[in-house]
Amino acid sequence: MAKQAQYNAADHISAETAADPYLRPAFSAHDRARRLVWNVCRALLYRTSPRPMHVWRAFLLRSFGATMGPGCHFYPGSKVWAPWNLICADQVTAADGAEIYNPAQMRFGSHAILSQDAFVCGATHDYDDPRFPLLAYAMEFGAYAWVCARASVGPGVNMGEGAVLGLGSVATRDLEPWTIYAGIPAVKVKDRQRH
Repeated sequence: MAKQAQYNAADHISAETAADPYLRPAFSAHDRARRLVWNVCRALLYRTSPRPMHVWRAFLLRSFGATMGPGCHFYPGSKVWAPWNLICADQVTAADGAEIYNPAQMRFGSHAILSQDAFVCGATHDYDDPRFPLLAYAMEFGAYAWVCARASVGPGVNMGEGAVLGLGSVATRDLEPWTIYAGIPAVKVKDRQRH
């Protein structure tokens, strides 16, 4: 079954914004302005905050609409594209260099971890449509899921509870609960012991 995009730019952005579809914005002016304000806040207050100030960074994310459970550890070098599309349970961690590109809603379960330079990509483009619209997908990461350092999760890919995506791996399909994946594209390596 094909993945269903939560957001299709072709349904929201008028063709009148630019004759060349490759030059059309993917989001409304309001959304772009909101991201501009967030990026200024991120540059001035989030990135410059000392590493132990996780509560402060969680407060900033909440101020821009994120749902943050208690004890979340988002490090100053982490990047969240759209806080208003971020839902975190308790104890979620995003290490320095971890990037959450979330034009659509992303949910992270309790104790989910994004290690250094992990990349979670929530969107792509419809290359078969001459308008080349951005397609954004809602994604879920189960409790105790772990995206290891420099690993990438593709658009619309979900990770089950306790799933692990190994160092530098690329997930192009959903990862089963309590299973370890590695490689490019990632394949099942072995089962993970349940907690």
